[in-house]
Amino acid sequence: MTETLETIRYTADVVCLRGDDVLLIRRGWPPHEGELALPGGHVDPGETSRTAAARELLEETGVRVAAEDLGLIGVYDRPDRDPRGRYVSVAYAVTVAEGTVAQAGDDAAAVQWVPLTEPEAMAFDHAEIVTDARHHQPDAARR
Repeated sequence: MTETLETIRYTADVVCLRGDDVLLIRRGWPPHEGELALPGGHVDPGETSRTAAARELLEETGVRVAAEDLGLIGVYDRPDRDPRGRYVSVAYAVTVAEGTVAQAGDDAAAVQWVPLTEPEAMAFDHAEIVTDARHHQPDAARR
């Protein structure tokens, strides 16, 4: 019997909360180009998912948070969650100050604060992650 090995990519996503709003990016390239998504991306060699989440938030939105302030929401590993192949993402939440300003960078075409009560369609399974963040309220999201 021949065993087929599956390539699994390791990523991190961030639910960044400011009051009753969540920070979303507008994706700058495929897949889901032009759609809203959470800031996030690949975990680089030598990084933890928590460190990668803080780095990706900064690169894509200009919002700087300490990795230790990120609270775990969960692990998302449904095999069909990304059209590029198998992606496993660790999602975190963090709450930032009311006056926090975000600016698009890296692969984000735009950023916007969106009311948590009015979620739009999002790329991948990011709407599910935001819903989970609202219900689980990790410690960092309550600060």
